[in-house]
Amino acid sequence: MEHNKSKATDCLETISLKGLTLAPSQVLGGVRLVPVLRKQLREDLRLTKRPYYEDIAAVQIDNKTAYYSYIPHAFIADWSDDGSPAVAYGTQIRSNKSTKTSDGKAHDLGFMTARVMKKMRARENRNRLRFLPMDVSLEGFLSLHFGGPQIIWEEYSREAIRDGLSPRCETSIPGRWLKGLEDALRVFEIHTNQVGSLVFVGDALASAFIVPHPDDYRALHETLLTDEYGELLYFYGLYAEENRLHPDAIDARNVQSLKDLRNEVARVRSDWSKLHSLMSNNLLGCPVRNEMVYRMGPFHLQRFMTELNPKAENHIGEAIVRKNGTLEYLKSYRLSAAQCRRAYLLMQLADSNWSLDACAEKLACAKNELIYRLEKAGFGHLFHRHVLDQVHSEIRKGK
Repeated sequence: MEHNKSKATDCLETISLKGLTLAPSQVLGGVRLVPVLRKQLREDLRLTKRPYYEDIAAVQIDNKTAYYSYIPHAFIADWSDDGSPAVAYGTQIRSNKSTKTSDGKAHDLGFMTARVMKKMRARENRNRLRFLPMDVSLEGFLSLHFGGPQIIWEEYSREAIRDGLSPRCETSIPGRWLKGLEDALRVFEIHTNQVGSLVFVGDALASAFIVPHPDDYRALHETLLTDEYGELLYFYGLYAEENRLHPDAIDARNVQSLKDLRNEVARVRSDWSKLHSLMSNNLLGCPVRNEMVYRMGPFHLQRFMTELNPKAENHIGEAIVRKNGTLEYLKSYRLSAAQCRRAYLLMQLADSNWSLDACAEKLACAKNELIYRLEKAGFGHLFHRHVLDQVHSEIRKGK
């Protein structure tokens, strides 16, 4: 069932908060958390975590590709096909027989511990899927045009033709490094129907995290500390100051009864929701490129990427969507400007059949300028040494 193609209506076209509302934010220093509330609760999909304790994990993607990362836990999705309540993993009565899982083997290497797994996601029984949160989408981002040139153009090195972009790596930091985030998660109130949070650092959207059920969120609330964030957000956290944004307050002149007060409260809450949607408009409501990852009965696990506009915020992530379009699970990662440039250049190059001349014409720049940009983005190993030397020579001459 893995990687099955689906109809267009099954896939995310935009990140829509259908059936969800944004509550007034809570601010501590440079950290702003926006609670996400679910209007109608259903219990046919539940999400729990399975912790790992190794220093690093290796996942075999295929015979020639492996993915390495620190992975603190997996998510276990349990669902029912008929809409009846699903029993969350870890709450069932265990049998005496051991349950076989696809979590691989743990190894003690002396100087570090490692876990080796065969799959990013694995179906453990008819209605249970184990997947590695964010690593599903990061693996898709890292493998973007990973195979390298499809045509043997003369500028590309033998290594590029043979190995493509191998190895490719990106750097991120854990949430514990973001100044104030741990205190904010400890101090801030969790609402009754809260199923997620939008995390802002210096009023820049760092991530979005949404789960199916309030009980799931309470259990997974602290996983925001082990999530991955871009390096830029670390510096935002260091230098950001508390910014208390406030929509228009309740106007006492309009309150003559309890009904008037309720109307004013509803207006203020609506203003807060609009403000937070505006602050998140580079993710929420934006067109996304998507890929179906796994079908889970009436639910679909997908990964997505925004349009990679070099002049705006860009995000990658994963989502579980109900067939009617309701967003049940969301986890996003904000790309840094450098990560965005790398992905953007790769996509433009691949769309031009890896022809440097065609890509340079498409980007309205000189061929040597394109090669220089690719080298600065970390893809210098794609080209023959004499090609790079010629580019450097012409740059020194001021051409």
